[in-house]
Amino acid sequence: MPRLAPRFPASKLLSAIPFAFGCLSGIALAEPATIASADASAAAKLRDRIVQGTQAWEIVASLTSEIGPRLAGSEGDRAAVAWALDQLKAAGFSNVRAQDVMVPQWIRGEIAVSILEPWPQPLVAVALGGSAGTPEEGIEADVVQVPDLDALRALSRGQVEGRIVFINKRMERGRDGRGYGQAVPGRTQGANVASQLGARAIVIRSIGTDAARFGHTGTVGYRAETPRIPAVALANADADLLERQMVTGKPARLSIKLTARDLPQVRSANVIGELPGTGSPQEIVLLGAHLDSWDLGTGALDDGAGVAIVVEAVRQIREAKLAPRRTLRVVLYANEEFGLSGANVYANQPPEELARHVVAMEADLGAGPVWRLDSRVEDAALPAVQSIAAVLKSLGVERGGNTANGGADIGPLRLQGVPVLSLQHDATYYFDHHHTINDTLDKVDRKALDQSVAAYAVAAYLAASAKGDFGRLPPQPATTPATTPPTTPPR
Repeated sequence: MPRLAPRFPASKLLSAIPFAFGCLSGIALAEPATIASADASAAAKLRDRIVQGTQAWEIVASLTSEIGPRLAGSEGDRAAVAWALDQLKAAGFSNVRAQDVMVPQWIRGEIAVSILEPWPQPLVAVALGGSAGTPEEGIEADVVQVPDLDALRALSRGQVEGRIVFINKRMERGRDGRGYGQAVPGRTQGANVASQLGARAIVIRSIGTDAARFGHTGTVGYRAETPRIPAVALANADADLLERQMVTGKPARLSIKLTARDLPQVRSANVIGELPGTGSPQEIVLLGAHLDSWDLGTGALDDGAGVAIVVEAVRQIREAKLAPRRTLRVVLYANEEFGLSGANVYANQPPEELARHVVAMEADLGAGPVWRLDSRVEDAALPAVQSIAAVLKSLGVERGGNTANGGADIGPLRLQGVPVLSLQHDATYYFDHHHTINDTLDKVDRKALDQSVAAYAVAAYLAASAKGDFGRLPPQPATTPATTPPTTPPR
């Protein structure tokens, strides 16, 4: 089998996960960015026009109804690339093109998980993305329960070897979604840690804030030197059931059968389109979202909404006959969910090309509304960000801090010095549906989506129209956040 592309599981809500990066001060700007009052006035009129109604919902409806699930390497993924090329051309974008990206293929297969002891019952579960399958006859083993990844690391090999590990970590609900960053290490790193201790498989409580009876998938990571063990997520209601049986103190035993498997890598693409600048067209303000989705739902929130937001934001700027000085570039990334393949290909550009990117922003946290503007720019450019925030205030958007990480797909650009603006979406209910069969169009609220389009359009237009620069970020270590495990080797 040919080598699969390395998997870098995409940590959602990067802004909720701390990084140890240096201060942004100390980089002298020849001319810090400033926002002209005429541009702020034009942006305010654009904002007010957009909240009256957009085509964003129709874009999500088209993507989810005509294409549906878009797992990397699947027929849906290939159809989505063709769909996106057509959408950008129809919306009047220039320089519409596909950038080749090689992506892994993984087949979910069938799954059956049951409690055998103390009281037999079937459980609702889903395979985690990239999971190994079980032998044909399945796996039966006793269960060892831990509250989180740190507790698993604290166990001895004798406590784990030959058993199935159950990580029973609940995700906390919140508008800023920080509970995801606190819970997801068990999903991304748990299988590797459990395997090192001799576990036969791992099950986790789904990383989600719902109490429903469906599981949340998401990528799992393995190390080259560690055997790949099956990794599955229990629906939160079923994790409660297993927990109740185990709290009695009686030994618990599970059965797992899973037919997941890898296939050779295949070709996909980033889809790119532009609204050329009128003064400094060589300079780029990038708006990103990811075109792929998991295979369980139709990817309406994750990330059909993001696709619609960035496409419609730029289309609205064009329809309003505004002429930003810099080029607005939309990038619909390949394979965010299962490895950041498109993000890494896009960021692998010569330094002189990366230097053209003035600001990057990303929509990948559902359908809104936007409630906070964060940034990561040179300190001298902060007054320009404050000017953007002032235009956004009537949308209910607060000004946040200057330590934003932007998002998963623009992360590789940020690490190479590109400043970011981060429009934070209200994530209170987003993780009820995230990575589940329930990520469908009915969860997308039209008014909230239009508010998000307005916020992105304002921020993009003003960043592209600003005189002066937002700076370059200081070199940042290419270390991954706690939620991102090492690359996964082909097996």
